[in-house]
Amino acid sequence: MKLCFIGLDNYPVLNPAWGSEYFGGESVQQTLLARAFHELGYDVSMIVKDHGQPDGEVLDGIRVLKTYADQDGLPGVRFLHPRMTSIWNAFAEADADVYYQSCAGMMTGLVARFCEKHNRKLVFRVAHDTDCVPGEELIRFSRDRWLYRYGLKRADFISAQGVHQQELLKDNHGLASTVTNMSVEVPSLENRPDKDIDVLWVNNLREFKRPDLGIELAKKLPGKRVVMIGGPVPGKEAYFEEMRAAAAEVPNLEFLGAVPYAEVNDYFHATRVFVNTSDSEGFPNSFLQAWVRGVPVVSFFDPDNLIDQRGLGASPGDLDEMQAAVLNLLDDGVRAPVAQTCRDFAVENYGAINVARRYIADFPPLAMS
Repeated sequence: MKLCFIGLDNYPVLNPAWGSEYFGGESVQQTLLARAFHELGYDVSMIVKDHGQPDGEVLDGIRVLKTYADQDGLPGVRFLHPRMTSIWNAFAEADADVYYQSCAGMMTGLVARFCEKHNRKLVFRVAHDTDCVPGEELIRFSRDRWLYRYGLKRADFISAQGVHQQELLKDNHGLASTVTNMSVEVPSLENRPDKDIDVLWVNNLREFKRPDLGIELAKKLPGKRVVMIGGPVPGKEAYFEEMRAAAAEVPNLEFLGAVPYAEVNDYFHATRVFVNTSDSEGFPNSFLQAWVRGVPVVSFFDPDNLIDQRGLGASPGDLDEMQAAVLNLLDDGVRAPVAQTCRDFAVENYGAINVARRYIADFPPLAMS
């Protein structure tokens, strides 16, 4: 059984030597899942951008096929060549039975057309709630929105992150989907350093992630050590610099900028409370990175009400409530039982091998004969 993951930004997660380059949460998810399927005996490939790496190199048992570099081609025509042509050629080189793609974008339509033409199967993974709502997709060009909707309707299996996304897909597109948990690496908690970070914020810096509220929260927690991690999103460099300048004015706030994925987990280990201030999300990787290390999450966004229902932290309604929730959880006596609940919940439900097996059970074409 040959399985191909399509994630152009995945290489910095797969290869730590490039860890300072831009990547998103779905890059982490795809890489964890690809490693899990390889461990289960699948022939796994991955399609990424060209970072100067050799084409077809094998990392963690995964064959890595490169497409184009960001600077390649002439403006106005590079969408067709070298971008679409190199991606299509990589599809063919992978020669997979099943292609796995996530995030709303033109790629969904392109891989759907390839699968349709060559009688292959497509698994599409919803990455954000807005993937399910026409007109709200995080897609810049109308051409790409059309390609996304074309591909979405032709996916053989749609994986949603939760019941809310499942309902949105049904209501807005008339499409059925299956809820599949996210994946997380399960670390040992032995011989870990003391928790010397009171509050941690981790996200790529773009407006709807609301780093400005993270900065305001730090101001409301004088005497507490607050750390913010996150790099600029391509095209949002000016916003990143604006937030970095604002953070520099807060004495108890350390703004670290981009940190490679392989190093970010060390900060989660050293943290007492993790916060998320986004207006909207899908299901953040950071929640799992926190929970699996026994770190409660305080977030305005609560996917399928998991935080409240499972006792995994707190879901406040505004910044004042967030301040109160954080201060409450910074009390060791309050935090200890919540931390154990978080750890147990993450290990039981989100181990990568178990998630891969769930895909196999729910989508029979993934089963090896």
